Amino acid sequence: MQLRSRRRGLPEDGPEIVERHLAVWQVLDDEERRRLLVVTDQLLSRKRWEAAQGFTLDDTVRVVIAAQAALLVLNLEPEQYRLVSGIVVHPSTLTITGARPGLVQGTVSDEPLTVLGLAQGGRGPVAVAWDEALAGAHGTVRGHNVVLHEFAHKLDMLDGTVDGTPLLPRDVRDDWVRICTDVYDDLVTGRPRPPMRWYGATNPGEFFAVATEVFFEQSSELRDTEPDLYGVLARFYRQDPAVRFA
Repeated sequence: MQLRSRRRGLPEDGPEIVERHLAVWQVLDDEERRRLLVVTDQLLSRKRWEAAQGFTLDDTVRVVIAAQAALLVLNLEPEQYRLVSGIVVHPSTLTITGARPGLVQGTVSDEPLTVLGLAQGGRGPVAVAWDEALAGAHGTVRGHNVVLHEFAHKLDMLDGTVDGTPLLPRDVRDDWVRICTDVYDDLVTGRPRPPMRWYGATNPGEFFAVATEVFFEQSSELRDTEPDLYGVLARFYRQDPAVRFA
């Protein structure tokens, strides 16, 4: 059973909740903080929020998740999330059932699968595990953030195909395809490209989601070891997170 909350914007103590739980808040400048709170308010008031598995939504849960999602589109248009119909929050891991593509290309599996989050296709919702979302906000495991990962998938879906290539400016697209393909192909063949994780070799869509996590969570390492990849991500997101942490 899912419980739906009434749509409300940023609560009065919303900025304090963000400051308390969002590690990146400390390195944002005043204008970035203002924009983050504006987008957070929009996600809270314009999207449907639901609790699953008997979980209870409160202001902390909603604000912490919305603020992390807002970080991705800080310098983009919030309309980039137009395919996000709502956010479904589970207390912990989610179990996916039903037929889906198997681990080997061309196969199908119906075995139950435990995941930390899920971005449903089309205008479907994003589902996340609250314990993982909270850990991601605190930066508990660098390079891992379920909210950034799943909302990156929704950015990828905007052109109708989950292929690791979101809607890009014309002057970015050729560089994006060339650079991302180079790193992705190496991961697929077993050649490490740290700090990119092996999960990025699953398919191009997962590559983009993992690259997004690393870009925001391990920005300095990515810039130093994979400057080309860091560069095209910075051009797409219009952010330079490595400078913040410097």
